[in-house]
Amino acid sequence: MLTRPRRLSLALFLGRLAKPIERFLPAELAAMRRLAPAKVGRRAKPGVVIPQAGRRSRVALLQGCVEPAMTPQVREAAVRLLTRAGYEVVFAEGEGCCGALSQHMGRTDEARTLARANAAAWTKVGGVDAIITTAAGCGTMLKGYDAVLGADGAPVAAKARDILEFIAEAGLPQVAKASGAVQGLKVAYHAACSLQHGQQIKTAPPALLLEAGFDVRPIAEGHLCCGSAGTYNILQPELAARLRDRKAANIARTGAEVLAAGNVGCMAQLAPALDMPVVHPVELLDWATGGPRPAALTPDAPFRPRAAMVQSD
Repeated sequence: MLTRPRRLSLALFLGRLAKPIERFLPAELAAMRRLAPAKVGRRAKPGVVIPQAGRRSRVALLQGCVEPAMTPQVREAAVRLLTRAGYEVVFAEGEGCCGALSQHMGRTDEARTLARANAAAWTKVGGVDAIITTAAGCGTMLKGYDAVLGADGAPVAAKARDILEFIAEAGLPQVAKASGAVQGLKVAYHAACSLQHGQQIKTAPPALLLEAGFDVRPIAEGHLCCGSAGTYNILQPELAARLRDRKAANIARTGAEVLAAGNVGCMAQLAPALDMPVVHPVELLDWATGGPRPAALTPDAPFRPRAAMVQSD
């Protein structure tokens, strides 16, 4: 179900309706129901988004399976940031789940089938300099496509980039002069395991946030997992909750006003345990360079920031 966007969207919708009976559900189903967002998003249609400025290059953006339904605002922020930086963004027809969740479950044949479909979709598009993902777990999987598909997956593995990794390499667009609300905003950066351990991307995300003007607060025991870990928070909800609560306590001690996490699983796992907004770093970078304020920082968001954060820019 998680690897099939239409089934997932239907399940998330039904999950919202099942809230009154959550206590009667089996532990795994109850854990999944708690991850359901207030509103289910949709995938973008295949096509090309033209850059706002002069064209530097052409990149493909993976939508994946879970993120479009759970946090579509991350994709939208990524597209704005990339086009602002001069990149043409391609959504390939036939692209779908990266295969990571299937791989986690030991369903190697299913993972290989999903990976092969993606590789074929990006081959048909042709002429992209990078294949970018905004979900750290997907990025780790893409960079291992050569191990999954052999020579057929090597081109994907070579071009795969996390959005934060790519922007760090390409250069952050100029910070907008009108983004006064950004300056000094206290942000705790949560390093997803798949990003810091799986891809060894550790310094680029907080460095970008600092460059954009945010006050980045380190989190104690930052090397530890938040409990999401693909499907771990569904299959082992009690242990995952203990990890989540430990992480949430460390985040609260930072004195931050916002949590930034570069993986949809981490965002969904941590948001219910925190009294602060949870966003993807790309949403903050988009805001700082001329994009809209992240929806989670608006007054009517489920987790509202402090009064100083919701004043007009």
